[in-house]
Amino acid sequence: MRVLMVSDVYFPRVNGVSTSIETFRRTLVAQGVEVRLVVPRYGDEPDEEGVIRVAGRPVLGDPEDRLVGWRAMHRAVLEAARDCDLVHIQTPFIAHYAGLKAARQLGLPVVATYHTLFEEYLQHYARFIPAGWLRGQARAFSRRQCNQLDAVIVPSTAMRQRLDAYGVTSPMHVLPTGIPLAQFAAGDGMVFRLRHGIAEDRPVALFVGRVAHEKNIGFLLEALAQARQTRPDTLLVIAGEGPAMSDLKAQTAALGLQDSVIFIGYLDRKQALPDCYAAADVFVFASRTETQGLVLIEALAAGVPVIALSEMGTTDILAPGRGTFSPPADPKAFGETLGHFLNHPAAWRHLCDEAPRYAQEWTDVAMAERLATLYHQLAGLQCSPEMPLTAAA
Repeated sequence: MRVLMVSDVYFPRVNGVSTSIETFRRTLVAQGVEVRLVVPRYGDEPDEEGVIRVAGRPVLGDPEDRLVGWRAMHRAVLEAARDCDLVHIQTPFIAHYAGLKAARQLGLPVVATYHTLFEEYLQHYARFIPAGWLRGQARAFSRRQCNQLDAVIVPSTAMRQRLDAYGVTSPMHVLPTGIPLAQFAAGDGMVFRLRHGIAEDRPVALFVGRVAHEKNIGFLLEALAQARQTRPDTLLVIAGEGPAMSDLKAQTAALGLQDSVIFIGYLDRKQALPDCYAAADVFVFASRTETQGLVLIEALAAGVPVIALSEMGTTDILAPGRGTFSPPADPKAFGETLGHFLNHPAAWRHLCDEAPRYAQEWTDVAMAERLATLYHQLAGLQCSPEMPLTAAA
C-alpha cells in the first residue's frame, strides 16, 4: 500500500507535526505501508527518497516556517498521488486544499490529522482582533475542512470532544503518535550536564518544546520563582526555539532568574535530546492548548516524572499510576509542588518507577499498526487479522 502524506511543515522545521510525520513514516514500513511526502523546501535540504520538496518563502513574522506556492503545491501533490492508494493531509493550509483536490480528482480516500487547536492558538498571534470573533472563525474553518474528509484522526479524546462540539460529522479516530521508547530510555544525563556546565547534584526541571506563547512557558517561570523559595538551586532548562524567546528572556530577567534558567535551543533527537531528558529530575509542562503532549511521553520513557497542567491532550496522560502529577493551574501551587518534589525525592520515588511502565503503552510500533489498519479500511483493502482497528470512531 502506498500513502501520500502532504504537509505545510516538515523537518528541518522542528515541531510536533514534523515529529509525528517522521515517526509514522519510519514505522509504517513494517506494516507494509510506503509513505511518500510532499512538503516545503526550507533551504538546501539534500534529496531524500520518497520526499518531494516544494519551494516556499519565509512566513512574515515567523521565519522558521515556509509558505509554498499554491499552484506548485497543487501540481506536486496531484503528480505524487497518481499511483497512491490514499491521501493523508497533515496541516490545514495549502496542503489541505492540494491534498483534497488531488484525492477527489483521482478518486482516492482522504484523511487528515487534526494536530493543532487553532481556537486557542490564534489569539496569541492576532492579539488586536477580538478573541471571541477569532474563536468563532477558527471553529467554522475547522468544521468546514473536517467535514470535507472521509475521516479525521485526532491525537486525544479531548480533541475529539472539541471537534464534536464544533459540529464535525466526519468519522473521527483517536490515534496518538507513538514514541520510540528505546531511544529515549538510552540517554546519558551526565554527558548532558558536563556539556552545559550543570553540577551533578543540581536539581533540574526540564521543558522541551517550541518556545511559543501558546506553550505557556511564562507560567513555568513564575512557578520556578516560587519553587526557589524552598529549593534555591533549582535550574529550569528550556530546550527549543520560537517566537516567544525574547519575551521569555525579558521575563526571566524581571523575575531575577538569570542564574536559574538556561535556554539551549533545539536538540538533535537521536542523542542530544535523550541525554537532555536523562539529565532532568522532573519534566514540567503548562500548555493549555496541547493536542497530545508527545514530550510528556518522551520524558516518561526516559524515566523522568512529569508535573503538568491537565489541559486538552495532556488529560489523556495525566492520571494516577502513570508517573505524573497535575497541580492546580496556579503558578504558586505549581511551584510549591515542584519545590516539594525536588526537596523530598524519596516521597516521590514511585513516580520514577511508574513513568517507564506507563510509557510502554505508547510505542511507535503499536500506533503504526493502528494507523495502517485505518488506512486499509479507508482504501477498502484487506486487513490482516492481527491488526484490529482500536482507534475510537
